[in-house]
Amino acid sequence: MDSESFRVCGKTVIDYIADYVDNIRDRPVLSSVKPGYLYELVPPEAPVKGEDWKTVLDDVENIIMPGITHWNSPQFHAFFPTGNSYPAIVGDMLCNAIGSIGFSWITSPACTELEVQVMNWFGKILDLPKEFLNESEGPGGGVLQGSASEATFVCLLAAKDRTTKRIKALDPSMTDGEIKAKLVAYTSDQSNSSVEKAGLLGSMPMRMLKADKSGRMTGPILAEAMAEDIARGLIPCYVVATLGTTGTCAFDCLEELGPICNENDIWLHVDAAYAGAAFVLPEYRYLMAGVQFADSFDVNLHKWLLVNFDCSALWVKNATYLVDAFNVDRVYLKHSYQSQDPQVPDYRHWQIPLGRRFRSLKMWFVLRLYGVEGLQAHIKKQVHLADLFGKLVNQDPRFEVITVTMGLVCFRLKGNNDWTKSLYERLMASGQIYLVTTTVRSKLVIRFVVCSRLTEEVDVQFAWDEIRGQADRVDSERDVAPASICNGLPGAWPKDKVDCEELTAATPIVVKSLTQG
Repeated sequence: MDSESFRVCGKTVIDYIADYVDNIRDRPVLSSVKPGYLYELVPPEAPVKGEDWKTVLDDVENIIMPGITHWNSPQFHAFFPTGNSYPAIVGDMLCNAIGSIGFSWITSPACTELEVQVMNWFGKILDLPKEFLNESEGPGGGVLQGSASEATFVCLLAAKDRTTKRIKALDPSMTDGEIKAKLVAYTSDQSNSSVEKAGLLGSMPMRMLKADKSGRMTGPILAEAMAEDIARGLIPCYVVATLGTTGTCAFDCLEELGPICNENDIWLHVDAAYAGAAFVLPEYRYLMAGVQFADSFDVNLHKWLLVNFDCSALWVKNATYLVDAFNVDRVYLKHSYQSQDPQVPDYRHWQIPLGRRFRSLKMWFVLRLYGVEGLQAHIKKQVHLADLFGKLVNQDPRFEVITVTMGLVCFRLKGNNDWTKSLYERLMASGQIYLVTTTVRSKLVIRFVVCSRLTEEVDVQFAWDEIRGQADRVDSERDVAPASICNGLPGAWPKDKVDCEELTAATPIVVKSLTQG
């Protein structure tokens, strides 16, 4: 493709992207294709001669789009948000055009120094302790990882290396292999699946501790598990605390976990992948009380802060532990500006791969074009929309709201889990909105998350109308007389308009909204 053709193609693609985003509400959020659909449409061999770019772009709409689940659709309410904004898209395009592989300072000084600076910016926005910032007097600093999964794994490996060296210094007779075989890590059974995976990849048993009735890992829970393992001759090494669990957005007790970890030389990593974004608002920062005890802290900008995937912000108090664990120096990697200055890092020592993208560009674009106030307004709006949805659910006596926390609402049909399961299956079969389920204290619940930056009140109402309509169909499956309701029988609701005040009083609906304190 010559330069002029590329310009025409590029402008066409930019127009296509803008039209896609502006009209995404008109596309079905869930794909209706069957497995293997694409293999019938794309030849098994690559073309020998290059094709016309117009043909390729036509196939994007005809072949690719039918198989897309539209994560930025206002009808997408599953998992957690995936960041998207025009500033981030433009920043990512520029990153791809420059094509920098910024694994060391010399390979592109701007790539390294812009990352240092925007990580300092973001850390200050969240009001993190100063020792986490690159500009502090100590060895702390921030680095962009691809995901929270990578951040958890990186810190596990650093903790493993740190603990092995510490134990070896205390008992030189032990080999590295003997020490590593005794190391154990801890997290809540409500933590993200990536935490458990980090233990598998790092060959360190990850104990999934049963959370309390509020979904939190507490100090006593951790202390009891550690005591059991120490009695068995094991060595506690690594703890992952979650601020905003995947299931219900619960917050582990850092103020209790932190001192235990610090007193026992255990690395404390904080996974705040989703909820950490809300700390741009001062009124939510009480939820990270105890962060001063942590060794590392991670937030995904690519979830709730309008930056396109992938972009996960990781801060560490002591970057030398990363460098010590990951430093492999070859002659061709050396340069004359190498130093221990955290403001001039070689980021290849802070991550798993050698190569790295110029991710800080899209972060820089978003922070500058939205500003702190713009990010705060975005979070506030989505919290408001979640509260609105919770109130709509709360008005229907057939449902119960389990939690409303930040942008997440967990709800279910009253009664046994079969009815909620039936409702969810109908919603997925309909394909009008996309939700996922979780389990809370043996109850199956449906998670509704405000995900898209395009979501408005009309979209929340659309989702609720769809849920309520499918609940009517589930209602027809129940063969229960209306009188059963006011007798308080579980798993029932009225088919006719009857007085359910007694039922409502017997089964109060609890809405835990952080916006209400």
